[in-house]
Amino acid sequence: MQRAMRLLETVARHEHGAPAKQLARETGLALPTTYHLLRTLVHEGYLRRDQGLFFLGEAAERLSGSGARQKRRSTVVELLARWREAIGVPVYYAVYREGEIDVLCVSDAPATPAVEEWADFRETGHAHAVGQCLLSQLDEEARRDHLDRYPVQPVTPYTVRDNPSLLRRLDRLARMDPVVERQEYALGTVCAAIPITVGDAAATMAISLPVHQADRLLPTVERLQREMGRLLGSLALSISI
Repeated sequence: MQRAMRLLETVARHEHGAPAKQLARETGLALPTTYHLLRTLVHEGYLRRDQGLFFLGEAAERLSGSGARQKRRSTVVELLARWREAIGVPVYYAVYREGEIDVLCVSDAPATPAVEEWADFRETGHAHAVGQCLLSQLDEEARRDHLDRYPVQPVTPYTVRDNPSLLRRLDRLARMDPVVERQEYALGTVCAAIPITVGDAAATMAISLPVHQADRLLPTVERLQREMGRLLGSLALSISI
C-alpha cells in the first residue's frame, strides 16, 4: 500500500506524464515491482497509460476531490465553532443547491443546544429562518418551483399560512438584512439568518435562541454578521462543501 501511494504521489508531480523507468528511479522501487504496481493501479483506474507515459486516472482524481471537499468542510466546522464560542449561541450553515435546502453544518454545545429537526428542514423551508433566507435569494421562478414541490403548510400556530403570504413576505425582505422568525418552526425558539451570496450560490448562516431570550436575537445576529465580515473569504472558499 505504501509503495502504491508513493507511486501515485510521484505520478502526480508529473503533469505531462512519466515513463515507468523514471518512476522507478524517483521512487527507489525495483523496476519489476514498479511495473507490477503500475499495472495494478491502471487496472483499478488510479492511473492511466498513454504512449508509454503514466498519468493520474479518474479514481485518483475523485479521491483528490474528496480530500479537497473534506478540507473545505473542516474549515467551515472550525469557523462555526469559533463563532459559537464567541457569541454563545448555536450556529447553522446551509446552502440551496439542486433545488434543495441543505443544512451542511451545525455547531452547538450542551449549554446552547441546536433546534431539533423534528420536521424535515428541506420540506419546511417556509417555516424556518434558514429556509426563508435561502428562498429570499432565489429568483421568482426558482421560488415558485420550490413551493410547487414543498407547498406551505402550518408547522406551528405561528407559521405563515399559505404560498402567497410567504411570497409577499420574501418580496419585502431587503437584500442583506437578517431574516427573523419567531416560533414558526419550533415552539419556544426564535431564529435569525444572514444571507450569503457567492457567485450564483445561495447560502446562509443562522442562529437560534430560546423565546425568553428573544431580545438578544438581533444584537447577536448582528455580531455574527460582523464576525463573518472579517472571515468571509475563508467561508466563500467552502461554499460548495
